Amino acid sequence: MKLHGKVALVTGAASGIGAAIARALAAEGAAVAINYRTSQAPADALAAEILAQNGQAHAFGGDVSVPAQATALAAAAAAHFGRIDILVNNAGLIEPVVFGAIDPESFHRQFAANTLSVLLMMQAAVPHFPEIGGRVINISSSLALAPLESTVIYAAAKAAVNTMTQGFARELGKRHITVNAIAPGATETPMTAAVPAEVKDRISAATPLGRWAQPEDIADVAVFLASDAARFITGRVIVVDGGLI
Repeated sequence: MKLHGKVALVTGAASGIGAAIARALAAEGAAVAINYRTSQAPADALAAEILAQNGQAHAFGGDVSVPAQATALAAAAAAHFGRIDILVNNAGLIEPVVFGAIDPESFHRQFAANTLSVLLMMQAAVPHFPEIGGRVINISSSLALAPLESTVIYAAAKAAVNTMTQGFARELGKRHITVNAIAPGATETPMTAAVPAEVKDRISAATPLGRWAQPEDIADVAVFLASDAARFITGRVIVVDGGLI
């Protein structure tokens, strides 16, 4: 129970990587605030699943790219559990589009969901961290380091997350708060379900470990970064992609 007594807030946690992280943190003893934007039923089901296993969890709605809703989410989670020790910024959005078809609306949607949300949630949650400090874990993407065709705007938004991770680690270190990022590679989630089988096979073949990541592969790294074992690691972006890049 590496995280016994800790409180974690995970954004975009109704499914995929976010849900896996919520489960993993709860399994290590953390009370988990499960955020969702529109998927209330899966979020409630995940909270019920954790409660049935003698864990602590509660689902909270909110669009973390909207300032007032981000503030309200952090306040509600802190009021429910008493404080926040761990913030996992997982919520995100990808809209694959090739160069000539990129429009300002898609650009702003992707930067709001992937980048602005990280800033807003850090500003909203950090005031609820205890004096002894805490952990911020931002979910980036390996595409930020090696973008593919049609993913450039998403990759740029995640690259900005990497920069904020490094910069805010310096600013928040004096408060004993570590700020790190995980950059998953190709991962089997609802977000990637529509990827054609031949593309999945090609990526698997190019990956030294021979497969796509499972959400649990990412969640285990999040548990490490949230734990005391990572107490002296901050400002880092950890790529979890089976060696692909």
